[in-house]
Amino acid sequence: YVGLSNAVLLAQHNSVYALDINREKVEMINSGCSPIADEEIAEYLKDKKLDLTASTDADEVYSNADIIMIATPTDYDEKLNYFDTSSIEGVIEDILSRGSDALIVIRSTVPIGYTAQLSEKYGITNVIFIPEFLREGKALYDNLYPSRIVVGFNAEIDGLEEKARNFVKIVSEGSLKENIPTLFVTTTEAEAVKLFSNTYLALRIAYFNELDTYAQMCGLDSNRVIQGVCMDPRIGNYYNNPSFGYGGYCLPKDTMQMLANYKNIPQDIIGAITKSNMTRKRVVADTILEKSPNVVGIYRLIMKSHSDNYRQSAVIDKIEMLKHENIRVVIYEPTLGADEYLGTEVVKDLGEFKKISDVIAANRYHKELDDVRDKVYTRDLYLKD
Repeated sequence: YVGLSNAVLLAQHNSVYALDINREKVEMINSGCSPIADEEIAEYLKDKKLDLTASTDADEVYSNADIIMIATPTDYDEKLNYFDTSSIEGVIEDILSRGSDALIVIRSTVPIGYTAQLSEKYGITNVIFIPEFLREGKALYDNLYPSRIVVGFNAEIDGLEEKARNFVKIVSEGSLKENIPTLFVTTTEAEAVKLFSNTYLALRIAYFNELDTYAQMCGLDSNRVIQGVCMDPRIGNYYNNPSFGYGGYCLPKDTMQMLANYKNIPQDIIGAITKSNMTRKRVVADTILEKSPNVVGIYRLIMKSHSDNYRQSAVIDKIEMLKHENIRVVIYEPTLGADEYLGTEVVKDLGEFKKISDVIAANRYHKELDDVRDKVYTRDLYLKD
């Protein structure tokens, strides 16, 4: 999502090479198709005249690059209690081995203090960190209309600020939004902005989920309580739709990394966020169990509309909780090609899925469930992400 949406943005006015290890994705991009289910990106790749070439050849990509953007995954390693940043280091080593002096722009999410440590470890002075703030399913839109650009660089390195400002200019040329709010800070401060931003979003999700839990258990109307709370302009009527818990690729790992960064620093709220999220998942599972189903159908694993991503989906933990209670669980997820997922049966026919499920758990509701509404359990009050 990060790499491809940035490549599309920049390829409007620049010659861009997209390097990937997956040959199938490379071939799809070069044929004008999108390898992910982001409909915006697919439309841009089809209709825009872009100078974009995908490749699996690092020599081809790095040889003439003025700027190299790193957007590799940094999964959270629970054993290390730290992001796995080995993919970034692998790219850095590849770049250095080829003698490239290109400006290195890190857009992967990293621990606070990582870029400075990386620069010292490899003795590099041409690296900046620019966090991404992209919503899944809205990645290209958020690149074209960015909420802000935060640039982290080392001001003590001669000429680096000029390179950083030039990169912002290049990004702004591809954006459709004018006068983008831009903040220049240290790399460590930029890393903190990213993790604190996502941790706050997780906190907001957890807060409204706990409000919803209270309302359900005390016989209140969650919708009306949330509306009343959010009429306060200081709170705002947004990002307040109850769910089965936050999930996806970013928030679970970023909140855990944020907590790890608080080692030896006093805190109460940061640690409570992840606990609250697990409590919410347990409450949802228990509520489903109270309905005494023989078969629970899980309607969709994806986290957002127009997405094919179900990594760390909020419903996965609930599947395990239900199966632990000897409940048969089946999944309907049309983006899955397999007959099972994590040892759980996948039903590919929606009609069959509806028929065999006693309760259908839907983190996000869809009108295709209207004919079995009496079977559906959801906390989606506003029918939106």
